[in-house]
Amino acid sequence: MLKVDLHCHSNVSDGVLAPAAVARHARQAGVDVWALTDHDEVGGIAAARAAAASEGMRFVPGVEISITWGGETVHIVGLQIDEHNPALLQGLADTRSGRDARGREIGVQLARAGIPGAYEGALDFVDNPALMSRTHFARFLVREGYCANTPEVFRKYLSEGKPGYVPHRWATLKEALGWIHGAGGIAVIAHPGRYRFTPLQQGALFDEFKALGGRAIEVVTGSHTPDQYPVYAQLANAYGFLASRGTDFHAPGEARVEFAALPPLPANVTPVWHDWF
Repeated sequence: MLKVDLHCHSNVSDGVLAPAAVARHARQAGVDVWALTDHDEVGGIAAARAAAASEGMRFVPGVEISITWGGETVHIVGLQIDEHNPALLQGLADTRSGRDARGREIGVQLARAGIPGAYEGALDFVDNPALMSRTHFARFLVREGYCANTPEVFRKYLSEGKPGYVPHRWATLKEALGWIHGAGGIAVIAHPGRYRFTPLQQGALFDEFKALGGRAIEVVTGSHTPDQYPVYAQLANAYGFLASRGTDFHAPGEARVEFAALPPLPANVTPVWHDWF
């Protein structure tokens, strides 16, 4: 059985390792088919593709696009994209704009909460301020001892209603799917169990996603708990979605589930990669 991982990040967005290093890490854990899906950025795909080839892995070019839906930030993964598509590149550039300004405001809010120098500290973890995310702030707070790990940072400081939370208006669902489809890709809702939607709201998201041509949802992901796997397998079948799988890897030791430990998809779903090879 192929071991497939279709959701990973490198230091081109908010991961720690360079694309080639992520490829080696995945292959050492037995991954056969691998996608790099950096946040709102495709700059690591060329290096990732070359590294995957040298490691003997099949490679899937991808991206994870941030959108705003129902007042929440939702992530849409695009798989099998043409990373040179002009409309996609422009859309991602537009989406990235404003990240630095939001980062500076997060720094101001954290300073008011008694944590000075957070913006400057977060810069230690990102090469390009245009790609700054909350994860970079979380790593700074862990390094400085404010929290034991990044999930604790998000719970205490960086989620809605907490001292360092600053909302940002991302792309719309329609825009994101338009860019993905225009680039020849397949749209996937990333880690649907992570969003704070009621069942009615989640159903509305799935309905709109399907109406716009969305094809799949992540079922087995490092951002889901094991008890959520069968729930989203059932929902995938109920809506006629294909099922995707991925660790949501950002750094060694940082994920809930490492490459080697992520279980396979349930047998009753159709994998998003079912007709790729």
